Amino acid sequence: QVQLVESGGGLVQAGGSRRLSCAASGSIGTIGDMGWYRQAPGKQRELVAIIIPSGRTTYVDSVKGRFTISRDNAENTVYLQMNSLKPDDTAVYYCAADSLYDSRRYWGQGTQVTVSS
Repeated sequence: QVQLVESGGGLVQAGGSRRLSCAASGSIGTIGDMGWYRQAPGKQRELVAIIIPSGRTTYVDSVKGRFTISRDNAENTVYLQMNSLKPDDTAVYYCAADSLYDSRRYWGQGTQVTVSS
């Protein structure tokens, strides 16, 4: 089992920055890809960014050039640096980790990010 705990959410003004952290614990050696997802009120959860073990990253178009995902394997932590935030970025942000050995995906509890205009 893997446990994920997010932190760093809060209220920020449009144009501002915020860094989210996700600390993993438990069966760390079974973790492959890690990512950030978000869910806005009334909308489906969507992928924001993924980082694979080699460090390659993928972003949804709406955050390219503004958000950066990174991974500290020594600290078992993944980060999401969010710059130039917009009100449309307001959502609950979830950390996810995929198992290397089966189809399991682990989720954190989510952290609220609210961007005021």
